[in-house]
Amino acid sequence: MANTRVAHFKPTASHVAIIMDGNGRWAVRRGMPRLAGHAKGVERVRDVIKACPDLNVSHLTLYAFSTENWKRSEDEVAGLMRLFRRYIKKESAKLVEAGVNLRFIGNRMRLDRDLQEMMAWVEELTSDNDKLYLTVALDYGGRDEIIRATRRVAAKVAAGELTESQIDEATLSAHMDTGGLPDPDLVLRTSGEVRVSNFLLWQAAYAEYNFLDICWPDFTAEVFADCIRNYNTRERRFGAAVG
Repeated sequence: MANTRVAHFKPTASHVAIIMDGNGRWAVRRGMPRLAGHAKGVERVRDVIKACPDLNVSHLTLYAFSTENWKRSEDEVAGLMRLFRRYIKKESAKLVEAGVNLRFIGNRMRLDRDLQEMMAWVEELTSDNDKLYLTVALDYGGRDEIIRATRRVAAKVAAGELTESQIDEATLSAHMDTGGLPDPDLVLRTSGEVRVSNFLLWQAAYAEYNFLDICWPDFTAEVFADCIRNYNTRERRFGAAVG
């Protein structure tokens, strides 16, 4: 496994979100089955998690499976679900040891019951950890999340728990899957694709983006550090004029 230690410095990107794209293409280019690329991608997840403390990244959100990914072949989807189960089983103790607080977002009701139970189990197991807040987006879509959040708010209005005038950005944010988490400072996407693919549409309204030409299995801790350094050169104004 590649060295995951990087030079320690103090960045301002405390929350980084990553669209982990290109696993299948990485494998196909090497004459390997697509699932081999996904398995390799899991190694990169481990490396990035280990690198976060040195980079002062306190929140990491990973796009693992989108609402659109159900359109892939049955074999690939089944293989991905096996990888998710395997990751939870193999990594749970390491996550606890490393102080990682794991949380899943997305519409998990479409997942198999045993996987739902495993997700809930590892969330509870790591709930007291606070060294890194890791969020994994599984069966997630930004539009789907906004719809579900809106329905939650509407239900409270119907029940008399909220009035129309009380609904603002903070209200809707609190009812998102990510309620209680800070918005991402930086969103990364690998594989050379330049689009957001329905990821954190609400939360990333003011995030900086970095699109990388490499596929996710080639994303190392050193590349991660370079992305943070690049972020630190940017001037974030949030709509305000400077100069």
